[in-house]
Amino acid sequence: MTPPASTVAFLGPNGTFTEEALLSQEDYAAASLVACPTIGDVLDAVRRGTADLGFVPIENAIDGVVRDTLDALIFDVDLLIHREVVLDVRLHLMAPHGTSLASIRRIVSYPVALAQCRRFVAATLPGVEAIAANSTADAARMLGEHPDPHTAAIAPRLAADLYGLALLAEDVEDFTGNQTRFLALAGAGIPAPTGHDRTSIVCFQHADRPGSLHGILGQFAARNINLTRLESRPTKQGLGEYCFAIDLDGHLADEVVADCLRDLRAGLAEVKFLGSYPAAGALAHERRREANDAWREAERWLAGLRAQIG
Repeated sequence: MTPPASTVAFLGPNGTFTEEALLSQEDYAAASLVACPTIGDVLDAVRRGTADLGFVPIENAIDGVVRDTLDALIFDVDLLIHREVVLDVRLHLMAPHGTSLASIRRIVSYPVALAQCRRFVAATLPGVEAIAANSTADAARMLGEHPDPHTAAIAPRLAADLYGLALLAEDVEDFTGNQTRFLALAGAGIPAPTGHDRTSIVCFQHADRPGSLHGILGQFAARNINLTRLESRPTKQGLGEYCFAIDLDGHLADEVVADCLRDLRAGLAEVKFLGSYPAAGALAHERRREANDAWREAERWLAGLRAQIG
């Protein structure tokens, strides 16, 4: 079991979805929380040892991967994932107390959040001016510090509470199933297997050639290992040069996962291990257990055959 964190750095400012997801974890919420202005600052705090954990977003159900986080994990830092947290993204329209919908002339928010509420804004507040902010929380903070009866913000509920704003409309996002996945990152340590785990790696090829990705994926297919995410990223070495960030079901402690990683490492230029950690949610793992049992049985069978040699 990994030791509790005394200091957790997270992507700020206060009132972001990142903080909301962080506060959903009782052990992390009990730590000293430090808001950082960028994802790089969060990761640097962990790398330097000024924070025990860093908490950052990695992907969104609508907008996909958070490239700043993924590229930093691949190329810039050697940190390990200790946990993932999935948060339902719920956006709310908020304004200074006493503001009415009819008086709104401007909406300020993070551009991605504005895009995710396009239908609501077009139907409810047609013709209003959209103003970009550095984050949803920053939009709420600016409006809270400088109230304007003609301006509203789109932000999380936590931001309304922090900055003294009233909710004019709740759940204004266009897609109700939107979620964001967050990662808790540390400088060292691998959490013990729980039976419901995920492993993240990055595969680097010797050279781009026909069938190279098929060869990588074949290692997982041959062992009945389920992949939950596959993302190609430029290696920054030239056009057409890519590495592959992969999330898979299972833990490094699982024999079938360890065997797969061993074969990948032997055949590729490099495999960067990003962590084995508890997976969010409550998915069934019968196939994972079946694969482990089958691998053990095959190992016993092979050992029996080899014992007869010579």
